[in-house]
Amino acid sequence: MALILNIDTATETAGICLSREGETLALFQHDEQKDHAAWLQPAIGKMMRETGYNLSDLEAVAVTGGPGSYTGLRVGMATAKGLCYALQIPLIAANTLRVMALAAMEQLPEWTGLLCPMIDARRMDVFTAVYQTDGVTRMLPKAMTVEKGSFDEWLEQGEVSFFGGGSDKCKLVIQSIRAHFVQIRYHAGHLGILSFKLYLQGEFADTIYCEPAYTKEFYTHNRK
Repeated sequence: MALILNIDTATETAGICLSREGETLALFQHDEQKDHAAWLQPAIGKMMRETGYNLSDLEAVAVTGGPGSYTGLRVGMATAKGLCYALQIPLIAANTLRVMALAAMEQLPEWTGLLCPMIDARRMDVFTAVYQTDGVTRMLPKAMTVEKGSFDEWLEQGEVSFFGGGSDKCKLVIQSIRAHFVQIRYHAGHLGILSFKLYLQGEFADTIYCEPAYTKEFYTHNRK
C-alpha cells in the first residue's frame, strides 16, 4: 500500500492530497497565495486527523518542485523535505508542468494534438513545455517570452492546446487556427496520480540536496 502525501504550492491555488495507490483519499485546497506558508502545515495535520492516518503511515511525500511561484516552491519543498527527513521516507519531486499536462490528458480524452501548459511568469513571460497525449515530452520545461512565432514549430506539426494561468495573455500573440485555448482544472490529486507512478519506478529525489526547479532567475529591485 503506497500511502503518499502530495503537496502543491507552486501556483496561485495551493493544495494537498492524501493518496493511496494513486487514488485520492482526501483533497484540501487554499486560494490565498500569500498565505500558503501559514496554511500548509495545519492543513496537513487536519487532513491526517480526518482520514484517520498518522504521519508515520506515509510511505513517501511528493511535491511539485517547479516551475512556479518562488515563495510557493520554497514553502512546499521545505515542508516535504522536513517530513521525509523526520520520517525517513522517500521524497518525490514532480515537475509542475508535467502534472498540469496529466490533468489535461484526463480532461481531454479525445484530444490527439499536443498539450502546452503555461504558468504565468509576469509580463509576457511564461513557464511552459510541450507534451504528447501519451506523456512524452516534446519540449522540455523552460521560461519563455511569448512573441509572434514562438510556437510556430509546434503549430506547423498540428493542433496545440494551450492552458494554465499563463495562457490567457498569449491569445493575442499566438494566432493560428491550430491553436486552442482551453480551461483545465488542475489540483493536487493529479500530483497524486503522477507520484504513485514515480514511486513504483523508484524515481526519488535526494532529500538533503533537492532544490526547487525555479527555471528562471529571481530578481529583486532595491529601493534607493
